Amino acid sequence: MTIPWLTLLGLVPLVGAGALLLPIKELARYLGMFFALLTAAVGVGVAVMHTSGVALAEQAAWMPAFGAWWALNLDGMGLVMVLLTVILVPVVLLAEWKLEGIGRWTPQAFVALVLLLESLSVYTFLAADVLLFYLFFEATLIPMYFLIGGFGGPQRARAATKFLLFSLAGGLVMLISVIGLYAYSLRIFGTPSYLLADLVKLALPTDVGRWLMLGFLIAFIVKAPMVPVHTWLPTATEQATPGTSVLLVGILDKIGTFGMIKFCLGLFPEASAWVAPAMVVLALISIIYGAVAAIGSSDLLRLIAYTSVSHFGFMVLGIYTFTSTGISGSIFYMLNHGFSTAALFLVVGMLIARRGSSRVSDFGGVDKATPVLSGFFLVAGLSGLALPGLSSFVSEFMVMAGTWSRQPVIAAISTLGTVLAAVYILLMYQRTMTGPVTEATATHFTADASFREKWVAAPLIAAVLLLGFVPSLALNVIAPTTQQTMSQIGISDPVAPLGEEAK
Repeated sequence: MTIPWLTLLGLVPLVGAGALLLPIKELARYLGMFFALLTAAVGVGVAVMHTSGVALAEQAAWMPAFGAWWALNLDGMGLVMVLLTVILVPVVLLAEWKLEGIGRWTPQAFVALVLLLESLSVYTFLAADVLLFYLFFEATLIPMYFLIGGFGGPQRARAATKFLLFSLAGGLVMLISVIGLYAYSLRIFGTPSYLLADLVKLALPTDVGRWLMLGFLIAFIVKAPMVPVHTWLPTATEQATPGTSVLLVGILDKIGTFGMIKFCLGLFPEASAWVAPAMVVLALISIIYGAVAAIGSSDLLRLIAYTSVSHFGFMVLGIYTFTSTGISGSIFYMLNHGFSTAALFLVVGMLIARRGSSRVSDFGGVDKATPVLSGFFLVAGLSGLALPGLSSFVSEFMVMAGTWSRQPVIAAISTLGTVLAAVYILLMYQRTMTGPVTEATATHFTADASFREKWVAAPLIAAVLLLGFVPSLALNVIAPTTQQTMSQIGISDPVAPLGEEAK
């Protein structure tokens, strides 16, 4: 290859973030959208090349003394996460188009931070060197911290600090394992290496492999987020802007489940099998606890955050049942959850912008005042509860089917999460949208969805419909990653994979 497309993909939004340091206040939103759309165009081009059979990988010496390389590689899982990222960023910028500055923070700073976060996230999903991944993994915390702390509700500084402390604690544990990989690669190879292609060949002692794996896993559990280290998420989403919450839950949190597959299963297969029973139990706890907490939430933003805790439980369950169907379903769930949760957060943001409150009790009869906006809310909610015909149904069904083929009792228990999802989504819709038009609704909901708001919701709803009816668009891309992962962990399916990977 003559053009380093993967490096370029992350570089475009980084250049855009740098350009926004210029004194161009009036043009900041337009410039940011230009770079976001340009990144999306490059991302689509990369996707076309990948699906056409072009091997996209880049490697250059970076810090030879530490065995670190500037190594980027694109596989099926990385591709769907990169596409999710480059699609959500322009949608978020459009959704927050009318964001006003808070204190010394300006809309220009918001756009620059979003583009910086996009660049770092793309490189995180592409990194094929453990040290490079770790650095980008930690670097994503910086723009997110300022996005939460610089914009949002009155307790935004506290929420940003809580997010940062939890994330840094997990990252610090991971750093110990990163250093351990350096030491053992030096001992076994004679020279250190952080390249994934080299590290998968390490024959680690059982105890060492388990301890090193736990360092990565703890960081990913915090990032995912899973019970009991999930408490930073509802606080962050309650205080952040809806667009920031989309970036946090839709993109950054996926690094947790992404890392479990790529690093825990890829580098430490024996240790991952050893910890699998505990992870399955933890996933079940997250599924049920998140759903119950969502039912009891009186704040719309916290409610959506708790639904995500439950959904991440399904993703982790799919990973640690070690079946092709379950792992494919988990990766597909990561993609679908990004679109459906983005739709929920952004439509709720539109509701909050009109009402001036995120409390469920402050709404009522909204569907009569703003039927289009209410329709967007209903479709986004139905996607969250995995209604057949919408994309989340396919991924959730695959996770449970994969689990059933190996652990039917666990699969049966997990269905409780689906039942509870119907309860929290339908109750949320009933309490906010239906019933008589309240005085507050009549006062605040005087205009239905604007042209801009329709363009925010339309691509997200189109995505959940398209992937719901044609899931093979994503599953065929994901299949090689699933096959490679199953080969690495050395465990065969108990039955034939569901639909032979949707072919």
